[in-house]
This record gives sequence, structure tokens and C-alpha cells, in this order.
Amino acid sequence: MLYLPVSIVFANAILADGAVTLEHFADVLTDPFYVGVLADVFADPLAIGTHLASLAGWLGAISLSISLEYPIPGTDVPIPWLAVETPGVRTGLFGFTAYQAALSTVASVALGLPAAYVLANYEFAGRRTLRSLTIVPFVLPGIMVAVGFYAMFGRAGTLNSILGVVGLGPFPFVETNPLAIVVLAHAFYNAPLVARITVAAWESVDRRAVETARSLGAGERRAFRDVVVPQLAPAILTGALLTFIFTFMTFPIVLALGGLGLATVEVWIYDRIQRLDYAEAATLAVLETILSLGLTYAYLRYESAQAGFSRAATDRPREALFPDLETMLSPKRLAIGAYGVVALVVFVGPMASLVVGSFTDGSGFTLRNYAFLLERQLDGASFQTRPLPAIRNSLLFGLATLLVAVPMGVVISVLTVRAGRSGTVVDTLAMLPLAVSGIVFGIGLLQGLVFGIALPGGWRLQITGAVAIVAAHAVAAYPFVTRNVSPLLSSLDPAMVESARALGASRYRALIDVELPLVASGIVAGAAFAFAISIGEFSSTVILASGSESYTMPVAVERYLGRRSGPAIAMGTLLLVVTAVSFVVIERVGGRYEL
Repeated sequence: MLYLPVSIVFANAILADGAVTLEHFADVLTDPFYVGVLADVFADPLAIGTHLASLAGWLGAISLSISLEYPIPGTDVPIPWLAVETPGVRTGLFGFTAYQAALSTVASVALGLPAAYVLANYEFAGRRTLRSLTIVPFVLPGIMVAVGFYAMFGRAGTLNSILGVVGLGPFPFVETNPLAIVVLAHAFYNAPLVARITVAAWESVDRRAVETARSLGAGERRAFRDVVVPQLAPAILTGALLTFIFTFMTFPIVLALGGLGLATVEVWIYDRIQRLDYAEAATLAVLETILSLGLTYAYLRYESAQAGFSRAATDRPREALFPDLETMLSPKRLAIGAYGVVALVVFVGPMASLVVGSFTDGSGFTLRNYAFLLERQLDGASFQTRPLPAIRNSLLFGLATLLVAVPMGVVISVLTVRAGRSGTVVDTLAMLPLAVSGIVFGIGLLQGLVFGIALPGGWRLQITGAVAIVAAHAVAAYPFVTRNVSPLLSSLDPAMVESARALGASRYRALIDVELPLVASGIVAGAAFAFAISIGEFSSTVILASGSESYTMPVAVERYLGRRSGPAIAMGTLLLVVTAVSFVVIERVGGRYEL
């Protein structure tokens, strides 16, 4: 369901008229449009002296600057936007893609870490529910995120409406700096991912080590820097790596908010496929995958070197978030409150704008959009896209994906952890679903398994329908289970397993009764991600959903959006509600098995 479709597309990059060739790679790597200043290096790799001289000139031209965008409300002072100026230096398509991915990663980590800190260290009403809901943005189809950000930050959006109440605006947030809005949209997607991964690590921090450091004279900041940060670093790097890969391979958000003017490699691959230039698209996809796998391998080597960084989550007392008025006015609580305001604007704002948009039109409040969905549901015609079958299919596919992806992820975690350093290569290849272009995967499915592949003896391999959708979802989801379970599994004390074996337990019994219960928090977190991936998956689902009864909620949103935006936004609101309730249920049920 993965390697075969991807191989079919990748073959276009190395074949020309049936013969193996590297001509397509040479064309891309020597074109400044794609690789910028590195084109000369690839064109003449032996001219080392010339390249070093050019490198010195390029480094001298690079400077950090503040570009001026639009005035601060009520003043003539412009709002600064941090930028790296490289006069005369071409970064190329790959360079710009890496640049926006780096900005998006920084923004995601900056927004995700405070959320992880609050959820892991403070107790307040609704904490568990809020923790469950942090994954909701991760399942929204990209086009819905783009619509939500336009509804929030556009000239007639929610933010400008609020500012208008106090006599400010409207401000052209999207039009003035679309890159900033794209970065925020990426953070909307990926900051919850960073928060989810880091919360599990933060809850596993050995408090006794912190108390020991304090008793030896270390201040609160010193103990945090020397004891807590090293235990959090691998989890933070995991979130940052996944964010960089996702935003490096970004497609719908950039296409919707920035268009070809902010084209990334993935957007250009889409454009090439639209123009039927499969060779160039496949070549770009191969290079993109190599870079992503290289980053994944580097991280996994680091993770294996940091074995023991994390422990199973433990029950420990949490401080009340707002115990009294005096504490509420402390600098730390005020900072948390300020972060809450930012989170409301960046995370809640776009989703709330979607919900409001489903109940409004140009004339004000209306239920017309939901009436349209109800009419479609009551219409018995099988060719209509109806809401309830979409919801039912999404939930069933999500549950089936859990049954397949969670065991897959756990098995791969066990195999790679036991293999030690030699398992890093296998682990890297197992992460291929994260590194492969969704567009390439979809096209490969269409060219291969959906249309069918001729086999010897007159047989034909063809896979479509519900089983194929679940298999594709499971392949896309199991790496998240692996990345949540492996760190916890590698940190377990071997003496515990050896003690169980000494008492007569088989290796399998020790795994089931000792190891897996101690990594239950990682399994539950991975299960939530697997369910989220299945609920929000679109590219393979829309291709594999043969007939009229296999469509899911994201596919229904796309079908409605092609006709009328109101019903699409209403269907997107149903997607929000159903997935939010599902995640709360999953974590409440799964939480029973956490230590």
C-alpha cells in the first residue's frame, strides 16, 4: 500500500523511453530555479576553489534584518517582521521550502511548548478534556484550515471585526504578508503535535532528580536547565523534526494562502503533475524524499544515543493553575494568561470562525447550510453525498485503523529497540510514510493499485474500497505510534525484564506483562494520533473511495466545497464536533491503562 505505489511514480524519474537515466536529476540539480546557488556546485563539483570563493561572498552578503510591513494600530510605527536578507544569493525552490519550514518549525515549537508546560504541571478544571482536544487541529483538511484563517485574519474576518469595535482596522493581514499567515497556519497544525509529544515527556520527568539538584544548592532555573531540559530535549526534537518534515512537504495551505508566488517543492510537484510532466514531478519527489529520510535518520541516530531519556508517565501532584487572587497576579501566571490570549487568536479563532461561518451568510444568521445537509441526508439518491454515511465511514475507518496501526507501530518499536544501532536503518525506512509526498502517494495509488497491475498468468492486482482505505490509513498512521512508543520502550530498565524472566516468565510474557504496561502512555498517545490521521486523511481516501458509499468527512467537505462553500463549512463544523468527542472518549478510555 506504500512502497509499490511510490515506486511506480519514482520510476518516472529514472526511466526515459524504457532505459535507465540520470538526465532528469541532472536537469533539476543544475537549474538555479530549483537549487539556487548550489546549481554551479552540482554542474561542476570539482571546481572546489571557485565554489569556496563564492561561498565566502555569499556568507558576506547574508544579513539579519527587520523588514517593515504595515503600521501598528493608532501609530505610524510599522510592525516588524524578522527576515534574513540574502542580496544576490538565490535560494531556489528547495531553499525557500526549507526557509518557510524552518520558520514554521520555530513558530510551532514556540507555541507548543508553553501548552505542554501548562498541561503537564498545572491542574485546572477541564485539563484532561483540553489535552484531548489539542489534537483536533491536526485532523482538519488543509483547505478548511485555509478557509478558517481567511475567516479569522481576512479584511472582513473575525479579528478585524473585534478590532473594529474599538475603532481600529481593518488591517490587510493576509494580503500584506501571506508568508506570516502561512507560518501561523502551519503552527496551527503542528504546535498541537509538539505539545502532545512533549506533554508525555514532561509528565515522565524524574522529579526526584529535580529535588536532589535543589537540595544540592541549584536554583529553580539551574535545576530546570540541567535536569529537566535534557529529559525534554529528545521529545522536543521529535516534534520539531516531524514539524519540519510536514511543513517542508506542505501543499494545501501554501497553495490556498500563497499560491504559486509562495510555491514550495510540494506545490510545484502538484503543478507539474497538473501539466502532465510526470518525469520532473517524480524527480522532485525523489529528491524531497531523500532529504526527509536523511533528516529522519539523523534524528533516530540521536535518539538511540539518548536511550534512557524518558520514563513512563507517573502520577505526581500538579500545582493549581489559579489558586488565589495573589497567585493569579504573579509574573508566571500573567505570562500563562498572555499565552492563553495568543492561543485563543491562533487556535480557537480560526475554528470558531469556521463554526460562526456555518451559521451565517451575507445577510446574517441562518440555518440554510445545515438545512442543505439535512436535505441531502433525507434524499435517498445513492449518488448524493450525505452527512451521516460520511460520519459513519470516518469513525469506522478510524477504529479499524487503530486495530491495524497500533499493533504495527508497537511491533516496529519492539524490533528497532531490540536491534539497537542496527535497527536505525530499519526504523528510518519504517518512517517512509512521513517522508513521502502525499500527492505522489495518491498518484501512485491511482496509476497502480486502483487501475490495477497486470500479473503473470492473466491475473490482475487491483485494490479499492473500504479495506484498501483502512490499509492506506494504517500505513500513514503507524509511524506516529512508533515515535510515541519507541522512546519510552528504550528507556525501560532492563533489570525489570530480567527479573520477570528469572521468575519464569517467557520473553513474550515479559513484554505483555511488564514492558507494554509501562509504555501505555505512549501507546495511548500513538492511538490518538493514528485515529486523527485516519479521520483527517484525504489524498488516498478520495482516490480509493470507489462507488458512492466509501466517502469520509474530509471527502464530503471537498465535494460540497466544489459547489457551495456554506455547506462545506457546515460539514467541516460537523467534522470538528465528531472528532473532538472521539478524542475525548479515546483518551478517557485509554487513560485507564496509563500508570
